[in-house]
Amino acid sequence: MENPGSGDDTRGWGPPFAQPETGGRESTYFLSANRNKESIALDLKDDADREVLTTLLRRADVLMENFRPGTLARLGFGTDVLAVLNPRLVVLSISGFGHDGPEGGRAGYDQIAQGEAGLMSLTGSDPDDPQRVGVPIADLLAGMYGAYGVLAALVEKERTGRGQVVRTSLLAAIVGVHAFQGTAWTVAGQVGRAQGNHHPSIAPYGLFRCKGGSVQLSCGSESLWRRLCAEFGLDPETPGMATNAERVGDRQRVIELLEDAFAHHPAEELLARLAAAGIPAGRVRTIDEVYTWGQTLSQGLLVDVEHDTLGRLRLPGPSAALLHPRPGRRDRDHPP
Repeated sequence: MENPGSGDDTRGWGPPFAQPETGGRESTYFLSANRNKESIALDLKDDADREVLTTLLRRADVLMENFRPGTLARLGFGTDVLAVLNPRLVVLSISGFGHDGPEGGRAGYDQIAQGEAGLMSLTGSDPDDPQRVGVPIADLLAGMYGAYGVLAALVEKERTGRGQVVRTSLLAAIVGVHAFQGTAWTVAGQVGRAQGNHHPSIAPYGLFRCKGGSVQLSCGSESLWRRLCAEFGLDPETPGMATNAERVGDRQRVIELLEDAFAHHPAEELLARLAAAGIPAGRVRTIDEVYTWGQTLSQGLLVDVEHDTLGRLRLPGPSAALLHPRPGRRDRDHPP
């Protein structure tokens, strides 16, 4: 649902725009967020448009809204009204910082949420270099958590016949992915800090320079550490490096040791040797390299679609694949 006249703000979030040579002002940002959707423009302060929304709500399964808390109620569509219009309706409400609490009314923008929710303090080269994640991760995660909640509410509706309200926020979404950084504080009282491209709890695990480039590798177990050392002629029992805890405590020394060993080897050679030794490793690809990579293409992560006004477009494909097992079907995951 978009604003009459101007449409959704993200239509103008560019460049880049689709078909700029023809004067088109459809941003690729808007296309990324609105795949496979039909759009309608409504002014909820207009009685006729309010009636259109009322008609839609009476037969809808789900309503998703991201107004500031209280706005929908002021427009005449509070949760009590929605429950009367459609008792089976599931309402997903996404806010910036929550629907109540001392700062519940704040507007929500992704980068502000990344900072306020602690993610930027964990991202960057060091504690004095906080960095945002390169995509609107708070926005994306809030949508994903909202979808989880909606699916659970739909399952319950099938049992009880009643809808309900699902709430999440940009703040909740980021806190929800603090993972080990969250428990490091809540359990151990340790405050995580940005430390570049190396894992705070595992070593070696990160980005390492080599001849003319870099590689990433992960030694998530002691057996992998020993394999790595054997491949490059290092002693895994070197004092201060025999256990993961010791290596984490002296991470810079581990980095220097490996980068010295890698200094005369180009990335392609290193990756081949690491693969042969069974060490998880990889490169850092640019976006264009990802979308031309055979593995990406093999997973259906690019799709060609027909757009009503822009014609044929190539877009990132869905991340989840749904398969219907058939009797007698032989899959790679289920060999005979």
